[in-house]
Amino acid sequence: MTILAHMSDIHLAPLPPLGLRELLNKRWTGYLNWRLKRSTSLAGAGLATLVDHLHQQSPDLTCITGDLVNLGLDAEIATALGWLKGIGPPDKVCVCPGNHDAYLRDTLRRAYAVWGGYMTGETLDGQPFPYVRRVGNVAVIACSSAVATPPWVAAGHFDAGQARRLSTFLEQLGREALFRVVLIHHPPTIEDWGYRKGLWGGERFRKVVAEAGAELVLHGHTHRSTRRGIPGPNGAIPVIGVAAAGTAITDDNHGDPARYNLFEIAGKAGDWHITLREYGYERGGHEVAKLLELPIA
Repeated sequence: MTILAHMSDIHLAPLPPLGLRELLNKRWTGYLNWRLKRSTSLAGAGLATLVDHLHQQSPDLTCITGDLVNLGLDAEIATALGWLKGIGPPDKVCVCPGNHDAYLRDTLRRAYAVWGGYMTGETLDGQPFPYVRRVGNVAVIACSSAVATPPWVAAGHFDAGQARRLSTFLEQLGREALFRVVLIHHPPTIEDWGYRKGLWGGERFRKVVAEAGAELVLHGHTHRSTRRGIPGPNGAIPVIGVAAAGTAITDDNHGDPARYNLFEIAGKAGDWHITLREYGYERGGHEVAKLLELPIA
């Protein structure tokens, strides 16, 4: 049996000090949004306790689907590296970036230079994404939907190059009879969000998965716990979204309270058994509890 943990949308707080020069770009809108809304809803209360609880589960691999930072500041990127080291070493933790990790045009490059060990694996054509991590009979394929966007836009993009490489990986790993888990920050289901916050290229992503197949898709971005599906060659593929790990534990306005998901994967190709356990805070609660347990295959 292989155990995967899934966290997302860490949004490490508080913000470091900002100078005027650092706000002369898209950051001024993000800073305004932080001050008006997210300084309370993403205060980070409970994150350390949530991480301690995750450690007690001893996952084989922890998957983090982006948004470690808020405004893409160098100080945030450095803080996020320290936080990742607290989760585990690079061989035990993998990251796919979110839109906040690509806040400005150069942000993702700078983040990759610092977090690189946590965003590496088997690749194709010399491109960083998608990359593959193997754990037992499970293969995790981490995609990137992280692109810099204009102010007030939080969309992601899944381009044709990634689609080709993802298709190659899924077909290859399928032939190896591995359980294929695809990571992406933005939700790939057609009903989620819209042009301003959704996944540009979502139809391309769904087409690849429908043709090549996968066993599980994990995402973040919405700050909500969700369970959906997209068509696959052998039936619906579970698409599981996790609430923001950095959300305040008593948040009433911006998603579900802080949570993470744990997946137990057993069996073999054609006879997989997956159990989902959701751990985190109930609204208004102050202790990490098991909120959900159910088979998803």
